[in-house]
Amino acid sequence: MNALRASILVVDDDPDLLRLMQIRLTAAGYAVSTAESAERALAQVSATRPQLVVTDLRMGGMDGMALFEAIRSGHPMLPVIILTAHGTIPDAVSAVQRGVAGYLAKPFDPRALLTEVQRALATAGGPRGAGEDGEGWRREIITRNHAVEDVLAKARLVAESDASVLISGESGSGKEMVARAIHKASPRRDRPFVAINCGAIPEPLLESELFGHVRGAFTGAVRDHKGLFLTANQGTLFLDEIGDMPVALQVKLLRVLQEKKVRPVGSTDSNDVDVRVISATHRNLEAEMAAGNFREDLYYRLNVVALSIPPLGERREDIPLLAGHFLAFLAAKYHKTVNGFAPEAMELLVAAAWPGNVRQLYNVVEQSVALATTPIIPVSLAQQAIQNQQAEFASFEEARRRFEREYLTQLLKITEGNVTQAARLAKRNRTEFYKLLGRHQLDPKLFKSR
Repeated sequence: MNALRASILVVDDDPDLLRLMQIRLTAAGYAVSTAESAERALAQVSATRPQLVVTDLRMGGMDGMALFEAIRSGHPMLPVIILTAHGTIPDAVSAVQRGVAGYLAKPFDPRALLTEVQRALATAGGPRGAGEDGEGWRREIITRNHAVEDVLAKARLVAESDASVLISGESGSGKEMVARAIHKASPRRDRPFVAINCGAIPEPLLESELFGHVRGAFTGAVRDHKGLFLTANQGTLFLDEIGDMPVALQVKLLRVLQEKKVRPVGSTDSNDVDVRVISATHRNLEAEMAAGNFREDLYYRLNVVALSIPPLGERREDIPLLAGHFLAFLAAKYHKTVNGFAPEAMELLVAAAWPGNVRQLYNVVEQSVALATTPIIPVSLAQQAIQNQQAEFASFEEARRRFEREYLTQLLKITEGNVTQAARLAKRNRTEFYKLLGRHQLDPKLFKSR
């Protein structure tokens, strides 16, 4: 089946009409499945997740409206079109008011059916038919998971607007890929997409990276730098790990978002800027707000639309798809004849914990391909790659804690236990600095000179 074809489920208790609609929609380039009752349709929706449901209103047993309500309860982003006889048009109008994607009166013109189907798919963000690149905006995201499909459906809807989007999810789960997909589906698609990890850059440099600086603004500023806001002008700026942004910088970011003006560090002039902001975090920002680490006003400015990406452990049906996709890419990259995983190796991948999510799976596949000596990757090689990756992911947090403790210890030694001076050197307020000391059980009194 062509990957770009939209999948449509047609529901009707009239076998002749069911067959006729299947023929017409298949001829138009859609992938069509059928169900002769609403009860069977619900089972198919859960199993195959079509991109559109077309159902008759009057059927024996559960009718079309009951089917719509059941679909809306379990799959709120899945569009439904109602087919109705002339005598029940008022019911169909009422259905549209309740959220049905559209309705058609029987007997209907085939062109009207195709028009209604295309409109419903376009509204829901699905592909429009054979030969049309309706999924180009999300081509890099490989999934058959219902929760991820719901996220993408919402992403397609919000892409048309300039609403700020906050994407939450564990590290490595694909937050930046969703942000890029939103940009590709938006009217800004031909403008820049600029990404920055707010947790990977020290505070003084982060301000300059975001807002720019003028020559001589600080030591090392030997030329003007326009910053990422101006670089992304008329495009999209992706602020990854926004929860790691220092509070002082959050204030300046909020001002830029409110005023739509950027003033470079060291400058007295402001520049107008038109940027769509998408942010992402692995942190619980509501908990961070309660702890005083994240500003409430900035949170509500960024969180106009919230998207949550499930971790790989909750979408295991995607693991064979992703592993196969990565293997094909990496085999070509390393010029190796590797065709797949042994069944036991694939079972191991599907059952693994994946604390590093999709990023970790990619690393495991890459190591397996790089070390493979046969066309089929054996379970032993996959197991070794998983163990190596798990060791690396387990040691990262430990390395971070060790670095923090050593860094704080050195500050306390330099300042002889003076917390005010140490906090100033670390560019943290006293309250936050005391929290860091408490986390590592460091007593400033032990560092005071005798």
